Amino acid sequence: MRAPDLIRFARDAAAGNPLRTFLLVLAMSIGVAAVVVLTALGDGARRYVVNEFASIGTNLVIVLPGRSETGGFNPGNAITNTTRDLTIDDALALLRGSAVHRVAPLAVGTSEISYGGRLREVFVAGTNVHYQEIRRQKMAQGRFLSGGDWRRGAAEAIIGAKIRDELFGAQPALGQLVRIGDRRFRVVGVMASSQGLGMNTDETVVVPVALAQAMFNSNTLFRILVEAKSREAIETAKTQVIEIIKQRHEGEEDVTVITQDAVLSTFDKLLGTLTLAVAGIAAISLAVAGILVMNVMLVSVTQRTAEIGLLKALGATGGTIRAAFLTEAAMLSLAGAILGFLLGHAGAGAIRLLYPVYPAYPPDWAALAGLGTALVTGIVFGVLPARRAARLDPVESLAKR
Repeated sequence: MRAPDLIRFARDAAAGNPLRTFLLVLAMSIGVAAVVVLTALGDGARRYVVNEFASIGTNLVIVLPGRSETGGFNPGNAITNTTRDLTIDDALALLRGSAVHRVAPLAVGTSEISYGGRLREVFVAGTNVHYQEIRRQKMAQGRFLSGGDWRRGAAEAIIGAKIRDELFGAQPALGQLVRIGDRRFRVVGVMASSQGLGMNTDETVVVPVALAQAMFNSNTLFRILVEAKSREAIETAKTQVIEIIKQRHEGEEDVTVITQDAVLSTFDKLLGTLTLAVAGIAAISLAVAGILVMNVMLVSVTQRTAEIGLLKALGATGGTIRAAFLTEAAMLSLAGAILGFLLGHAGAGAIRLLYPVYPAYPPDWAALAGLGTALVTGIVFGVLPARRAARLDPVESLAKR
């Protein structure tokens, strides 16, 4: 048989039993669709986390108080090492680094904000004017904190969108005096709504760092955010930050410095591996579909014994019979793979429609792997039925007609 004859033979055989063909194609399509949808979920989670961390800022170096060690517990260190708190002076000193572009100290806590008889608890972040530029924080109204001496700061506050709605309703918020804790602040800005892995700005109040420390009766910082001058300068900035802190802390490296790239790389690898694992689990359904192909094709060989005997009596070789059944298995598997590919993309599209912030796009490799695995699975599991058909004796086969 020529190739067109093999395809026509496989098509007629599949059309001869439409219910069996439909169920086989459906089983294969479910397997491929599962691979596409689950990898879309896994890769979507990776992209979401990476995008959220990227939105925190660019070229970011984060300084945390205390040294994170991975070498186990050392009793000597427990006795001799004393963790020093980070201070505003430490943050100011980091500006000496040649690779450092901006620095934003951060002191955090909770307090109560009140206006016109309305009272609610809020998250308070004390920082400086550079925080908005480092975090790429957008403003809905007004402006961010003014510059000046970090150790003083004007009594001004920037509130989140939800706080503005709850305290002021339809009234203008800019210029109003609010009480935060035991201090009065003038509202000079409203932050644009933003929720994610970073700080939830909707329920946050931002004030000058010195006033936040006075409010919480503390002179320590929660974090210091450092922006390097360029992506290439991140590692240099990290080294300079460590050296400056060591000089200020009597030679002790008692801080932990992490870079945004390191965090992104860790999450990217972790979620990428998770996506591969999910794809592997989903591929099990393709193996089940392949077994179904084998069972259906074996039944087909039994039902078409007389037809096979007639073909052999007319001169068809065992190789021709084998090729005919493998072509049928490949055709059915390919049809199921294409249908599953379309169903999978439709499912991923439905997820994106329901959750617009979630980038559930199936990676190209997953779609190609699903199509290829379905085709290979169908052919591999079609070998046994094809070999069985090729070995049938034509006389015995015609006798069963």
